[in-house]
Amino acid sequence: MRCVCPRCGRGTLYTGYLTVAERCGSCGLDFSQVDSGDGPAVFLIFILGFLVVPVALWVSMNVDWPLWLHAIVWSIVVLGLTLGMLRPAKAYVVALQYRYRRSEVEKG
Repeated sequence: MRCVCPRCGRGTLYTGYLTVAERCGSCGLDFSQVDSGDGPAVFLIFILGFLVVPVALWVSMNVDWPLWLHAIVWSIVVLGLTLGMLRPAKAYVVALQYRYRRSEVEKG
């Protein structure tokens, strides 16, 4: 969740917002073999859909907002949560790859 190297826990994992660094600046672990693909985005779609949709339905039944306001509010909520959780989710997938496929990650 801290977006750091899965081996040493000190080096940064990212060089940009979602760009994984080539190597850990602290221990030198090569991140070129790590590929999270679309996994973090899919996980967030399911998790946020499960959490946000019931709240949105409850609000729509108890508050008399126009439909356009619901569209704006819930789009902003989902977009904000997604962008806020995407980095930690990707770091988690990278850490899982390191944990369960250590030999493939470290041979690079």
